Amino acid sequence: MVGIKINKTLRNVLIAIVVIILIFAIPSFFPEKDFRSKYENYDLSTNVGTSYTTKTYKEYLEENSSAKSVSSRVAVNVLDYDASESTGVRVEKNYKGKDVVFTEEDSSVTWTVDVPEAGFYNIKMEYIGVPSRNVNMERILYINGEMPFSGADTLTFFRLWKDGGPIKYDNRGNSIRPTQVEVFDYQDVYYKSDLGYEVDPYKFYFKKGINTIKLESTSEPMAISGITLCPVLKYDTYEQYLAKQPSKPENYEGKNISIKVQGEDSVVRSDPSLFARYDRSSAITEPYSTKQTILNYTGGDSWKIPGQWIEWELEVPENGWYTISLKARQFFQRGYVSCRSVYIDGEIPVDSLKSVGFKYDSDWQFATLSDGDKKPYKFYLTKGTHKIRLEATLGDIGKVIQEVQDSVYRLNVIYRTILVLTGYTPDLNRDYEIKKVYPNEVDAMLLESKRLYKIIDDFIAITGEKSDQISPAEVLAFQLEQFYKHPDKITKSFSNFKENTTTLAASMLRMTETKLDIDYILVQSANDKIKPDRSNFFKNVGHEVTSFINSYLYDSAALGSVYEKDADHLIEVWIVTGRDQSQVLKNMIDDSFTPEHGINVNVKLIKLDALLTAVVAGNGPDVVISASQNQPVDYALRNANVNLRRFDDCDEVLKSFKRSAYVPFEYNKGLYALPETQSFNLLFYRKDILEQLGLEVPQTWDDLFDILPTLQGNNISVGVPYPNIVTPDMSAFYSMVYQRGGQLYNAEGTKSIIDSEAGIAAFKTYTSLYNNFGLPIVYDFMSRFRTGEMAIGVANYATYNTIVVGAPEIRGLWDFTYLPGTMDENGNINRANVSGGVCTMMIKKGIDLDDLDLSNLPELAYSDNNGKTFEEGIIPGIDEKTWNEVMKNETRMKDSWEFMKWWVSTDVQVRFGREMEALLGASARYTTANVDALKQLSWNTSQIRVLENSLNETVGVPEVPGSYYTPRHIVNGTRKVINEQDDARETLIDYTRKINEELTRKRQEFNLPVAED
Repeated sequence: MVGIKINKTLRNVLIAIVVIILIFAIPSFFPEKDFRSKYENYDLSTNVGTSYTTKTYKEYLEENSSAKSVSSRVAVNVLDYDASESTGVRVEKNYKGKDVVFTEEDSSVTWTVDVPEAGFYNIKMEYIGVPSRNVNMERILYINGEMPFSGADTLTFFRLWKDGGPIKYDNRGNSIRPTQVEVFDYQDVYYKSDLGYEVDPYKFYFKKGINTIKLESTSEPMAISGITLCPVLKYDTYEQYLAKQPSKPENYEGKNISIKVQGEDSVVRSDPSLFARYDRSSAITEPYSTKQTILNYTGGDSWKIPGQWIEWELEVPENGWYTISLKARQFFQRGYVSCRSVYIDGEIPVDSLKSVGFKYDSDWQFATLSDGDKKPYKFYLTKGTHKIRLEATLGDIGKVIQEVQDSVYRLNVIYRTILVLTGYTPDLNRDYEIKKVYPNEVDAMLLESKRLYKIIDDFIAITGEKSDQISPAEVLAFQLEQFYKHPDKITKSFSNFKENTTTLAASMLRMTETKLDIDYILVQSANDKIKPDRSNFFKNVGHEVTSFINSYLYDSAALGSVYEKDADHLIEVWIVTGRDQSQVLKNMIDDSFTPEHGINVNVKLIKLDALLTAVVAGNGPDVVISASQNQPVDYALRNANVNLRRFDDCDEVLKSFKRSAYVPFEYNKGLYALPETQSFNLLFYRKDILEQLGLEVPQTWDDLFDILPTLQGNNISVGVPYPNIVTPDMSAFYSMVYQRGGQLYNAEGTKSIIDSEAGIAAFKTYTSLYNNFGLPIVYDFMSRFRTGEMAIGVANYATYNTIVVGAPEIRGLWDFTYLPGTMDENGNINRANVSGGVCTMMIKKGIDLDDLDLSNLPELAYSDNNGKTFEEGIIPGIDEKTWNEVMKNETRMKDSWEFMKWWVSTDVQVRFGREMEALLGASARYTTANVDALKQLSWNTSQIRVLENSLNETVGVPEVPGSYYTPRHIVNGTRKVINEQDDARETLIDYTRKINEELTRKRQEFNLPVAED
């Protein structure tokens, strides 16, 4: 019987397995499901219950759909601007060969133009960048006093960049990438979408007669030499292109002409991040090496933003017809198409070349520019120099992404609306009757479901497959469909609905990244056979074997030039951040620091916890980069790092920073590190939500308390950093203490005085945020901010970059401003803002002059690094050998100091920040502590103003012996008041006593004076 039961059980299991296999296998034998059936005969033009506050480009075109196409061109006399309506503007004659109107960074210029016929026009502008912060120029366009649509407020104009010299090589044969320098030359551009959703230039409607055009600057000055209203741009078909040429392709007899331009040899580009790169992963990359780091292609992660372009030059030996092939690679996103517009001598010759797609492939593709039937295009090129430009574009998928962005925005509005009724965690046992309370929102869910199904079909039609890029849309579309059919399911899956919307938004973000690599461009006679350059099994096997062998023979982990330990003027630098940072740093050292100063540098990438053990063992570096804020004083207590005030120009170097940046590195009148980064908090807010609720942006903490009831009445929260277990962030509380005139420690650093009346008042205010107002303790600020369920939040200013990159659907709907302050009895607002950051410090090695009694030492001997005048017995206990070691150590410290000064200097910090942003994206924007360098990073004018003013209010928290106990016990006290409802005053006093006990114990350990009771 048991055997029979087992056999029956086994049989049932096997049947179940077969059924499951059939369920999943059968659909694969049928064509892909057409999602379009989900929305056929359904009106998708209506937007139920939700809308943008600003008109979209699509809505703008629909509003002016009756406008006719025009044929006239209208030139604007840019020198004849309306002086009464313009500011920060002047005319300059013969500026680099042309008369221009010069517009400052804070400028507004208005022109009057007489338009002969009403209709749509493209706007074309000729401009030139002027020396400034070297970031892209941004303008807002107004036509007849109004911004026509969202997107006209972010017109972006690129600068021109090129290599600052030839490629150099380190002592191991590795390429050293040249520094990028700006080229100041005139450019002709059309006003286009900076997001790339539209491939063609924007169309603007102008009425017949007098119109006004106004450009308002939001970032960077520039000089404008011409503006033209042009008929809407139309590209030639291939047949039209052929008809315009002086001869026919079939009449050309040229052969055996082949012109290859390597990708890394581009002559000019729109962004300094589009520099040459190296690749050792493929067997067919040209030039090829598995040993050295050879610059052999361009593009990569940096070439992903629509509008970015790279241009190459080539010499054509004779007039004739040629084919153009690209050796390219798109191995970044499976199931996606990366697109490029192809320009020849500044124009797109054939309409299909405005968007050339490259599908996913794990290796290089050899693509010849061809028509839909794969028949190569033939281009007529005259003898001489020609230019080929590839510009990143989203192609047809741009419209799909635009639809996804609009849908994400509307879904967030729906979520936020229902949130008012249900709260973050709806009661699953309660019937909220959402269909009755919010009928429009439920209808809107069905509408968005239909839209999403259409988006899926459009995406598949473009890419040829349904990939993981678009799968979140399918999940969400099905969920919304179910919500419409069964509204009672909304509350049960409410949090899941939010997560699915966030996932779709993240997927949309990935779709906007149109990355591509270029190995080379091949131009050859149209009569020559095209031989694709592709890899094969034997090439790949040979490549893998060679790479394996070289991995043992060659140290690929070493960075740049490596010098022997006995080399003259050699220092060792350790960096504790990441490989990208260390590689950029080493490149900068090899191409600028070492040639300029004659000091060789070995760079090592290490883990932070390896530093202390190495220093204790005597194997530490000369300089540490990106050390944490508490380390300099901690090392100084143990005489393990160098007091930088021993150098005469130390105070001069410190002028590049706010004092708050280096306060944490001061101890006993000495300075033990230089600041690298400095970050502080700002207030981020959703403009649309505050406007909808009729609320002002809070200027003080009291203002914030006043608007909290209104926000929370709509189930909208506010975020203030809470000291979680992993990374306790007490910056908001510390800022409140300083805003009230309090301090963390006394002037001598011997005891904590945070239990002063100012400290207690701040502690009560801080804990009341969570006890009285119920602010969330654990939250994902980025996620809640983008959905709108958190309309205001205090966060590090670097959060700006994360939001810009990660939440494009709320672009223009949010901003940041100053941290809320505390108003004193005179009505003045104290905005003290506690800052923090990382630093660079010099490790002490052996005996130096500061350790010796030099009172009896002759002046000549003191200055003689060779010790030739050393006299035995002058310095007690020091022989000539030891003296020579001291002198060698002095040389090492001088070289290390030169490096540290170079590293924190303005130009170097600007370059490092730009290159890191180029490599890792805008979310990695560098929070440099160098004040002048901060102004030159990619912030616009208004943002720089907020950052500068906030920087002036920053406060540095001193590090004292035992100060690690302070945040630990403040966190404990905060949690005790919030979780156990203890009295704030008594709790803070109690924990301050414990802090002071540890400070006293630590000072006694190091034989330092202690606080008097």
